[in-house]
Amino acid sequence: MGTTTSPMPAPRTGPLREADVPASSGAPKKRVKWPLFGLCVLVAIAGALGAASLVSQAGDRVQVLAVARDVPAGHRLEAGDLVTASIAKDPALNPVRASQRQAIVGQRTAVDLRRGSLLTRSQLTAGGGVGDDKQLVGVELKRGQVPRDALAPGDRVLAVTIPAEGEKPTSGGQEPSSINATVVSVGPADAAGTVTVNLAVATTDGTTLAAQAAAKQIALVREPRS
Repeated sequence: MGTTTSPMPAPRTGPLREADVPASSGAPKKRVKWPLFGLCVLVAIAGALGAASLVSQAGDRVQVLAVARDVPAGHRLEAGDLVTASIAKDPALNPVRASQRQAIVGQRTAVDLRRGSLLTRSQLTAGGGVGDDKQLVGVELKRGQVPRDALAPGDRVLAVTIPAEGEKPTSGGQEPSSINATVVSVGPADAAGTVTVNLAVATTDGTTLAAQAAAKQIALVREPRS
């Protein structure tokens, strides 16, 4: 009898099914540790929220007033003395808001202001400044009649009467008359060294000082600073 040969199975051409794939005898598959993965996701989300918060705070800006040029104490603020600046909102800072610019112009400074600094209420006087309740007199003084580069707003001075040109000094050792005054502002000296000083004096002395200033009979003596 002849040997019967079993027919070979026909090759499979369709997609494999899970049942057709032999079980692997290798190491078991690693499982993802979901608690650790979730923690990483939460940390990433928290970081993103923190960055978004910082960006939001940096974008929260306010318009405030800054000093456009150096301003001496006792100066009445003008529009050109101020500029608008944009800064990040910070509770530690308390500059004057730009919306109050119109009310600030015309007020006097209590201290020297430096260009680029932010303006605060504490840098301004409560009223209009030195001389609010006094008379203001402008005195033009030549070199030798005023201490050179030694006067500043707020200084107390004596406006001393000096003889007019060609007039002899008083004899008998009498002290020359003087008027107590406070320096409000000091102008720049011109080419000849002449400088104009605004003085605040009592209401009873304003006319006298003005007449003596017009006659060029005033010299200033600065009182000791406390």
